[in-house]
Amino acid sequence: MRAMVLQRPSGGLVLSELADPRPAPHQLLLRVRACGVCRTDLHVVDGELTGGKLPIIPGHEIVGVVTAIGSEVTRFKVSDRVGVPWLGSTCGACAYCTSGRENLCDEARFTGYQLDGGYAEYALADERYSFALPQEYADAEAAPLLCAGLIGYRSLVMAGDAERLGIYGFGAAAHIVAQIARFQGRKLFAFTRPGDNEGKTFARSLGAAWTGDSNERPPEPLDAAIIFAPVGALVPAALRATAKGGTVVCAGIHMSDIPAFPYNILWGERSVKSVANLTRRDGEEFLRIAPQVPVKTTIETFALAQANDALARLREGRITGAAVLVP
Repeated sequence: MRAMVLQRPSGGLVLSELADPRPAPHQLLLRVRACGVCRTDLHVVDGELTGGKLPIIPGHEIVGVVTAIGSEVTRFKVSDRVGVPWLGSTCGACAYCTSGRENLCDEARFTGYQLDGGYAEYALADERYSFALPQEYADAEAAPLLCAGLIGYRSLVMAGDAERLGIYGFGAAAHIVAQIARFQGRKLFAFTRPGDNEGKTFARSLGAAWTGDSNERPPEPLDAAIIFAPVGALVPAALRATAKGGTVVCAGIHMSDIPAFPYNILWGERSVKSVANLTRRDGEEFLRIAPQVPVKTTIETFALAQANDALARLREGRITGAAVLVP
């Protein structure tokens, strides 16, 4: 099979010919139909996330068709369409796993980071951490649901019942969250990098009541803010924009250092939370909700060999919605 392989951090991906993988007892062998290009992939490729496997095939928003199954597979059969997310496995026995918090498992392993992912023609996935996908979505349209959608949904749940919701960084996850937030009747305030007029227009097209630069204050205080941009300086900015009792949710797996800030912008029972990974329950809930909204993903497709180009455009903020590789 052909695959885009990261040999070393910051070295770019290399188009390689590899042996087709074979499934272990609980694994599915998937013919990859589409794989989203996520900002987490960018953190892996750029060496900002360390500790993963090298060499590695990135990609954790995988849509594929089952072509072979392991000896103990029971949930899926050959020809089923399956979605594969970031969470690839957990221990299943620790205090986190047994209390519904498997996203915090110390033994968790992640697709495209410690387990080879979907920037390839074939991929392996544990059936126990894979999802059936709504029929309403074509392959490339479904790919962003598997991380941008899932992590965005978990972030929105963490924001509580906030009526006035701010979103910092209007990319793949934000454009999905915005649709759910509007479906739920929330008022949306979108913050983009200064000068990103295209991003502001995109946010308004998805129902944002107000758009502004990330260094601006909204016209009214927020009940909660979700930060998708990996910029630590946005945490104090969001706190200043949030009303007393409000919540700031940091949604990324990586963020630059948060600068020191005065206690008075945290005081008033404001809180700062981080989102770590996802649970299978998140996936099941979100994939039921998405067709009801209905969530519509805005995508730009790239050939497998164009993965470096897709990552470069994401790095430069030149992707509207989500980038998707189509092998």
